[in-house]
Amino acid sequence: MAGLAASRGDPRAGDRVAALVERRLAAGEAFFAAEATRIAELCRELAGRFLRGGRLLAVGGSPQAWSDARHVAVEFVHPVIVGKRALPALALAPGEVEALAEADDTVISFEPLRVGAWLFEPPSDDPFVQQELAETLYHVVWELVHVFFEHLGGSAAGAGDSAFLYPFLQGRASDLGAVEADVARSVLMKADEVAALREQTIRDGREELEGAAAAVREGGTVLAFGNGGSATDAMDLVADLRAAPQGWSARRALDLSADAAILTALANDIGAEVLFARQIIAYGRPGDVAVALSTSGNSVNVIEALAEARRRGLRTVAFVGYDGGRVASERLADHVVVTRSQHIPRIQEAQATAYHTLRELVETQA
Repeated sequence: MAGLAASRGDPRAGDRVAALVERRLAAGEAFFAAEATRIAELCRELAGRFLRGGRLLAVGGSPQAWSDARHVAVEFVHPVIVGKRALPALALAPGEVEALAEADDTVISFEPLRVGAWLFEPPSDDPFVQQELAETLYHVVWELVHVFFEHLGGSAAGAGDSAFLYPFLQGRASDLGAVEADVARSVLMKADEVAALREQTIRDGREELEGAAAAVREGGTVLAFGNGGSATDAMDLVADLRAAPQGWSARRALDLSADAAILTALANDIGAEVLFARQIIAYGRPGDVAVALSTSGNSVNVIEALAEARRRGLRTVAFVGYDGGRVASERLADHVVVTRSQHIPRIQEAQATAYHTLRELVETQA
């Protein structure tokens, strides 16, 4: 790969940001090369369990693992790909599993990453890299488990609008072993895709990230927010600021997606467009930092919150996908980091690298 990945053996190897990206590229390449076949086998097993009425129970212990559990649940229950079924998944605390588990349910837990009887160990001692690879794995599992529904009698619809997810699978095959081999190759393609996006995001957004890190370091409370999977990313960023697994000093941060009572009251009584802006009014003070996460850059409630933050003297940071949407084109935040993709899972995976890089820069930037 070009750009920051070229730092292998390059004098820039001491460059902090380049080193952070290289760490991820090397770990991701090794991890998915070693695990692609097992991931395909896992997808086949999960498809059978879903077809028998099983659910995916995502268990979060630490604050970071809880954000992953929430992310798993929203991705499986609210499919972002047209034509794909919603799959039953729940985010649970460790003590809830025994009370709620049923036959054919599968438990996914983190730190370490385990899906049922399958243990996956990313080749890195960096907790941020481990979490990013875990996110890619459960996204890939969500995408590719659907392939086996086509071959296990679970659907007659074909790939349809989501055929691009499965480039090797344009027709049915009776040999599930061959399907597994095709799925394993698709896993590797997806891993390559996100590696390129991680690099692009950090390369293009480097100055924005450095500016955002300075704002967080010098500012007051971070108020983070987003919708759906981006809400769980906001949750993760807040967890990393309050209790980084590296042991860094805690920083003040609030997750504006966290309180279901506030969110449902605002959505029911006024409308979803004010979910975050009203909380900015309640909690934001001059010098605080509003951090928005959006895969489209066009979410109305995100745009309203950024505008309200600026009116109240907060500094603003946005992580956005696609071409950046209105947030980027209208420069609605002081620092905008764009992941240039139209595929939501890959955007979120690269955004995780971006906000983890931000968190590191807060502590290590000169």
